[in-house]
Formats: sequence, C-alpha cells, structure tokens
Amino acid sequence: MQLSSATQERFASRRAAFRTLHQSGFFVIPNPWDVGTARYLRSLGFKALATTSSGFAFSHGLPDADWAVPRDSSLEHIRSIASAVDLPINADFESGYAHSPNEVAENVRLCVATGVAGLSIEDATGDTSRPLYELSLATERIRAARQAIGSSGVLLTARAEAFLTGHPEPLRESLRRLEAYAVAGADVLYAPGARTRQEIEAIVKTAGPLPVNVLVSSSTPLSLQQLEDLGVRRVSTGSALARAAWTGFIAAARGIARDHTMAGLDHITPYDEINNFFRKDRAEIAIAEADR
Repeated sequence: MQLSSATQERFASRRAAFRTLHQSGFFVIPNPWDVGTARYLRSLGFKALATTSSGFAFSHGLPDADWAVPRDSSLEHIRSIASAVDLPINADFESGYAHSPNEVAENVRLCVATGVAGLSIEDATGDTSRPLYELSLATERIRAARQAIGSSGVLLTARAEAFLTGHPEPLRESLRRLEAYAVAGADVLYAPGARTRQEIEAIVKTAGPLPVNVLVSSSTPLSLQQLEDLGVRRVSTGSALARAAWTGFIAAARGIARDHTMAGLDHITPYDEINNFFRKDRAEIAIAEADR
C-alpha cells in the first residue's frame, strides 16, 4: 500500500522522537490494550506507548499463548493503536508470528507498515518441551528482523525470555542471549522477569551503550527512581494495567454473583468523568484533523 507523503512524515517524526527518548534519561512506556485506554494514557502526558499482546488477547476472550490471536488480528490491533494517538508506539509483536527467520522478516515488514515506531521480538517458542529457540536460530531471527526494518527508523527490541519460561539459570542465559542479540542488530535489550537489583545491574552492564527495558508490574521490589539510578532507560508495564482493570471487574462481578452485594461498585469512576473525557478527546481530534 502506497502511503501519502503526510503519513510518511508523521511516521518518520514519531520514529525520530522514539529514538531520541532512548538516547538519554529515563521514561515509562505504559501498555494500553485498546483505543480508549491509549487515548487516556496520552492525555496523562506519556511520551510513548506500547501494545500488550496479553491485554488484547484477554479482551477478546483468548489466552496470551501459542499465537491464539492470529497475526492479522494482531497487526490490525497494532494499527488501530498507532492510528489512535499521535505518539510513538512500540508493538509487542510476540515471537514474530513465525519460526523461520525469513517468515519473521516478512511479518516484521507488515508490522512496520502499521506505523509503529518500534517493535519487540521474543525468543520463546511457545512449546513447553523446548521453551526457547536455540541461540543460533534466535539470533538469526533477530538479524532477519533487523534487515526487514531496514532504513525505516523503527527501533528493534530483542527479548530474552529465560526468566518467564522457567530456565534453570535465567540470568546467565539471558545475558548470553542479549549479548548475541546486540551483535545481531537489536537497538534495545529486554529480559522480562528480571526483578532484583543484582539481575538488573548485570543486564545493564552487559547491554553497554544499548538501552535496557525493564518490565514492572508492581511497586516492588525496586522503585522507578531506583531503576533509573541503575541505568535502566525504559520501563514498560506489560499486562499490568489490563490486569488492574480486570481486578476491579472480577471483584465487582464476584460480589454480585456470590455475595449478592453491589459494594464492588461503590467507588468506581463516575460515568460523567469518563464520558466527558471522550467528548473532549473527540473534539480535540476533530480540530487536529481539520488543521492537517
């Protein structure tokens, strides 16, 4: 599909801004799971957003496993988020929706075309008998993704999934893999599941000049300030915000079903607050579009 010059300029501007964010300092990149949550997070002043494969899967009654959400559905979701807000978007592109490097490359090209400023590729296979791709193949997959991105300006995040897949030596294996992924062309390194000071210090040291992303889904064990002090460049929330929403929903629904009480609805956000936010947001979007 041929993109208009205005669209190309918009994509280029977001990608340049995203790259600048990774050059120095520290920022949080929260993960909306639909257009509404993306627009609300934008209103809070976040500089960039990231999709969440699990948050999107849960909202469609699917597990976050084994590509339960088809590739094309994922691409359309990523495109909808990238179109909803004028911010850099990083795509949680799972393991590239393919095993072979050539197929990963083709899928990455499709993801780049959605307008994202970055995307992540993980090294988990989805197969419990061999949870991680062999390092040589995993590295080739990252190299293929890098080549597919080409000169588009999209940042490539390489994910080492040893912590999340139950590897017996998750830190050692993550460091080994992240070193290889850096050589293969990754722009950002990420080992989700690393939580302790010692683990994160080791990852930042191994990354060297490359920025490191850390997944944070609670206020412990390290604060945002402590992570910044350790040299972490980017913090994402993964499925945490989606699960926070599910937590409130589940508690209220169970109260009605099991205890015949509506108490779970006593302190919810007022209807007018949410509705008026989207009224204002819609008006601002119309003005912005008219000015283009």
